[in-house]
Amino acid sequence: MIHYIWFFMIVSGVVAAIIQGDVELVTKAVLNGAKDAVAVCIGLISVLVFWLGIMRIAQDAGLLKKLAHLLGPFARFLFPSVPADHPAMGYLLSNMSANLFGLGNAATPLGLKAMEELQKLNPDPKTATPAMCTLLAINTSGLTLIPTTIIAIRMKHGSINPTDVIGPTLLATICATSFAIIVDRYFRNRETKKRQRR
Repeated sequence: MIHYIWFFMIVSGVVAAIIQGDVELVTKAVLNGAKDAVAVCIGLISVLVFWLGIMRIAQDAGLLKKLAHLLGPFARFLFPSVPADHPAMGYLLSNMSANLFGLGNAATPLGLKAMEELQKLNPDPKTATPAMCTLLAINTSGLTLIPTTIIAIRMKHGSINPTDVIGPTLLATICATSFAIIVDRYFRNRETKKRQRR
């Protein structure tokens, strides 16, 4: 589906340039976009490499296992239908840990693997399970202790104090995650009551 959206955006941009009589605008926009993308990537690499290195040290030191152990009861509350010893739970805990440290790039593949494992527990492959919906809600709201990507962007653009965003980001993500959990629980309970009535 997403490739259709991108295709539509590209074609509409070319058509708009043709209508305006200046097709060179498309070429300029493509080249400038590519240049800006490379500049942003280079700016982000240093901070992401640093935090990925810290995460690797934490993993080798066993800190991530301890964090996963601490998050275990919370994960079992959020995902009661997922057995504690199932591989999905490991990916769920790893995804939540990566999000806590603002490592969205690392959290995404873990979230995809968690979805893949949750699909194996799904009795109806065409319909998302409550656990899948909860994962999507938690992952989208993304409770973050250290917003590494935002700090990297602020550093790249010359912010005097790039870490000033930690407090507001933590507050915003706490609110977003809390609301996501409340809404998820509301719809899950509503669906359970509907099934009981049948």
